[in-house]
Amino acid sequence: MMQVIQTISELRGVLDATRARGGTVGLVPTMGYLHDGHLSLVGRAVEECDVVTATIFVNPLQFAAGEDLDAYPRDLERDRALAERAGCDVLFTPSQTEMYPEPMRTEVTVASLSAHMEGAARPTHFAGVATVVAKLFAIAGPCRAYFGEKDFQQLAVVRRMASDLSFPVAVVGCPTVREADGLAMSSRNVYLTDDERAVAPVLHRALTAAAAAVEAGERSGAAVRAQMTATVAAEQRADLDYAEVVDAATLEPLDELRPGATVRLLVAARLGRPRLLDNVGVTVPE
Repeated sequence: MMQVIQTISELRGVLDATRARGGTVGLVPTMGYLHDGHLSLVGRAVEECDVVTATIFVNPLQFAAGEDLDAYPRDLERDRALAERAGCDVLFTPSQTEMYPEPMRTEVTVASLSAHMEGAARPTHFAGVATVVAKLFAIAGPCRAYFGEKDFQQLAVVRRMASDLSFPVAVVGCPTVREADGLAMSSRNVYLTDDERAVAPVLHRALTAAAAAVEAGERSGAAVRAQMTATVAAEQRADLDYAEVVDAATLEPLDELRPGATVRLLVAARLGRPRLLDNVGVTVPE
């Protein structure tokens, strides 16, 4: 039976005991309202680790004023059932007071990787993400931590943060899980109206068409950006925030796509209330 823990001290005790008897720990940080994307991370952790801990905590540090902190979807009982069915051993569900008993005076920031795309759209977001993930890593101790590639910039920030601060954590990126029509799974998809949901796969269409262009010989980053922009702009309900072509390791924008380079194509757009993100990777043919 899955164990539900609400305090830092109890979680540390359970995970320390796991390692003391030679077991390995998997960590799946989430903000809850679980979907198949989250559950795929739990499944991967179950395959690779002896004890799997999923965390559910809606982190206020990563929401700016006017964002959807209060309205962020929550359903803890549903999440408990889904996590247990997926094979989770420990569910950590701390209160805000448990995580932040006093106002935070410490902030973790990752320069450069946080500066553009989501960092430009939400300037305080990645400091909030990096801070809470650093705290979770410190609580969990040596482990493998699983994150989805859907939030690719977040994954890059977390990887660099863990490396720079020498956390004994292996950060594992896992493929994006999609609906049948290509829409990347996200807890915020619940905000979409029926009409918005019908056109939401435009982000994935823009990405796959642009990736196909690169594979067919397009070597201009500007041309690939323009193609993605035009595809999203053709859908009147979608308000494009950015379309980017970046180096997959550094997230630096690319003007020239050199043969053999590992490239990431990313888009973000607002459809009514929700703001959706998506990305795909492509290796530039030799």
